[in-house]
Amino acid sequence: MKIIKIVKSALCMAIIINIGTASAYSPEETEKSCKKPRFTDFNLSEYKAPSNIETQPEAEFIIKISPWADPSSIKLTAKKEPLAFTIQSTSTFHKITAKLPAYLTGDYVRIDVSAKAVLGCDDKSGWLIKVANQ
Repeated sequence: MKIIKIVKSALCMAIIINIGTASAYSPEETEKSCKKPRFTDFNLSEYKAPSNIETQPEAEFIIKISPWADPSSIKLTAKKEPLAFTIQSTSTFHKITAKLPAYLTGDYVRIDVSAKAVLGCDDKSGWLIKVANQ
């Protein structure tokens, strides 16, 4: 009878320990549950062979970002220099609008955008363009 009580107690303790560890989140699990921001609808033509389309100087462009991105965390750069932009937010996306600086003419330009999701994970994207001479 005493052995049965010991076995039941050990079994009970094993179940309690397993329940505690099953409900805990590891950093990897938290990362999996966070949806990274998505970047879409970039409206300038990327510079790719064979078309090699060039962009007009001082062109205005837009990028849409998923709604679960934190708008205050959005960063936009051209050639690693910060760009000024405006944000229009809706329930389905954040739309940022910016303009290429006047000094970027006849040059290859990498436009990069990054943002953090409301739950903390982040992502970035970018596009290579070629700005035509003035």
